[in-house]
Amino acid sequence: MPGIDECLMEAMTLPGARGASLVDWNSGLALGTAGESPVGDHETTAAETAELARAAAEFDSFTVSAEGPGADGDEPPVEDLIVTTRAGYHVLRFVRTSFDSSVFLHLWLDRDTGNLALARLRLADIAERLVLG
Repeated sequence: MPGIDECLMEAMTLPGARGASLVDWNSGLALGTAGESPVGDHETTAAETAELARAAAEFDSFTVSAEGPGADGDEPPVEDLIVTTRAGYHVLRFVRTSFDSSVFLHLWLDRDTGNLALARLRLADIAERLVLG
C-alpha cells in the first residue's frame, strides 16, 4: 500500500500532469507535493484549493444524496471536483480515511496534453490505495 510520496509520484505519471498534492481541507495545508504549482507556491495552491473543497463538502447542494443528506459515516461527502481553466484542468479527489476524511488529492493537468477521463479514474484508484498514518 503506497504512502503519500508514492501516490503523488504515480499521479505525476499521468499524461499532462504538471503538479500534484495531498491537501488537508480543514487546515489548508499541503501534506505532500510533487511537480509544479500553478502559482509557483504549493502552500498557496493548497490553501486556495482547500477553500474550494471545503465549500463543496459543506454546502447541502453538493452533499445531498438519494439516500438523504450528507455522507454516510466515514465516506467523504463529495467524490471529486473538476475546475477547467483556459490552460488546464484541476481535479480534486476526496480521500476516505480512518479519521475524518478531510483530505483530497489535487492534480493539475495541462489542457492540451492531459486526459481528464483517465485522470479521474486513476486518481480514484490512487485515493483508494493511499495509506495515511
